[in-house]
Amino acid sequence: MKPLTQEWVQKAEGDFHTAQRELRARKHPNYDAACFHAQQSAEKYLKARLIEAGITFPKTHDLNLLLKLVLPVEPFWEAYRWQLDVLTDYAVEYRYPGESADKDEARHALNLCKQIRALVRESLGLGK
Repeated sequence: MKPLTQEWVQKAEGDFHTAQRELRARKHPNYDAACFHAQQSAEKYLKARLIEAGITFPKTHDLNLLLKLVLPVEPFWEAYRWQLDVLTDYAVEYRYPGESADKDEARHALNLCKQIRALVRESLGLGK
């Protein structure tokens, strides 16, 4: 695996574990942050797969744009488009006043993230 791919995976894992911590927090959970970090983890995992394939990508939080770029090397990932649609919204939806996530929303975001994480990790030859 390319060193830069490994760096993206490490960053993705950091966001994944942050999302898990926020969801499980007993005192002062931040469900908005759990949703945001679930999106960030999925985004960074997709970017890791693109780096490994030698595919360049723009600065974006749009997971479906990243999916479009990775489909030539991972055509079966099209089946995950709806999960990526939902996760994309978490990049900004709860980061500003007006909307807030609850525990169920955060749990949903993390479950979607887990699906994308497992998909990319398998593709990169990493364990769960």
